[in-house]
Amino acid sequence: MHNKLNRFILKATAADSAVQLAVVQRLWSGYGEIVRYGLTGGDRPSVIVKHVKLANQGKPRSANNDLSHQRKIRSYQVETAWYANWSQYCDINCRVPACLASSSQGDEVVMVLEDLDIAGFPQRRSRVGADEIQACLHWLANFHATFLGEKPKGLWPTGTYWHLATRPDELKALNDNALKHAAAVIDQKLTASSYQTFVHGDAKLANFCFSRDGNQVAAVDFQYVGGGCGIKDVAYFIDSCLDEDQCQRQEQQLLTIYFQALKQALHSKQIGVDADAVEYEWRALYPLAWTDFHRFLKGWSSGHWPANSYSERVARDVIAQLQNRP
Repeated sequence: MHNKLNRFILKATAADSAVQLAVVQRLWSGYGEIVRYGLTGGDRPSVIVKHVKLANQGKPRSANNDLSHQRKIRSYQVETAWYANWSQYCDINCRVPACLASSSQGDEVVMVLEDLDIAGFPQRRSRVGADEIQACLHWLANFHATFLGEKPKGLWPTGTYWHLATRPDELKALNDNALKHAAAVIDQKLTASSYQTFVHGDAKLANFCFSRDGNQVAAVDFQYVGGGCGIKDVAYFIDSCLDEDQCQRQEQQLLTIYFQALKQALHSKQIGVDADAVEYEWRALYPLAWTDFHRFLKGWSSGHWPANSYSERVARDVIAQLQNRP
C-alpha cells in the first residue's frame, strides 16, 4: 500500500518524490491517520494526506460498535463528497484546504489536501482570546452565509456528530428524564428552522487553524458537515473554547459578533434573504442548540453536572418553555 499511496500523491501533486515527514494525528478509534508528506519537484513543498482504513480493526462486533462503525464509514464518505462537490465554494472568508485528489477503494479512503501550515495558517490553539474567538465566529458566519438555502446533496441530511437520530445509545443512557423526553421536540424545532444552511458539524476550537497573529482562520475536518441551522455550530464552538461561567457572561456579546458578521456576509454575497429575520429565528434557537448538545454530553458521559451550572440552567429553561408551549 505504501508504494500505491506514494504514486497517488505524486500524481495528485505532479511532484517527483514524496516522503513522510510526520504523523499529524491518529484518527479516532484507530481508523487511520493524518500525515504530512514532503514533496520535491512539484509546485508545493508539502501536502497533508488523510488516510482512512475502514476495516473494523478485528474488534468483536456488537450492536453498539457496529452502529458506531457504520456512522464512521458514512462520515468519511460525507467528507469525500464535501471536498469533491462543495468545498470549492468556500472563499478566503471561510477558508478550507484545497483537495488535490481523493480516492475511495474497498476499505480505504485517501484524501490529498493542501497543507494549511504552508498556506499561512500554521497555528493551533488550545486557549484563545477575544481576537481568535472573533475570527472563528466570522468564519462560521461566512460559511453559513455561503450555503444558506442549499440542499446538502451527498452530505448528512442533518449535520453535527451529536444529531439525535444518529445517537440512540447516548439517548438511551441519558438518566435525565425531563431532558430525554424533550429531546425529540428540541431536535424537531431545530430541524424546522425556516433558514437552513450547511453546518460544519464539529466546529470545535481544535478544528481551526490560525494565522500567526490569530486574526485569520481556516477550518478542517468535515466528516459531519450537513444541513441545519447555523446556530448549532455557534453554540458548539463557544462551548469548545470557554468555561461555563465565561459562556454565561459572554453569551450576548459573542452572539452579536456572530450575527453582525452574518449580516455582512449575507450582504456581500448578495444572498436574497431578510438578515434580521435570520437573526431573530436563530438567536431564539440558541438555547435549544445548546441544550441539544448538552443532551448528547449527558448521555455520552456519566460525569456530574452541577444543578447550578450554565448548561443545566439553560436546559431547564428550555424544557420549561417547551412544557408551557401552546
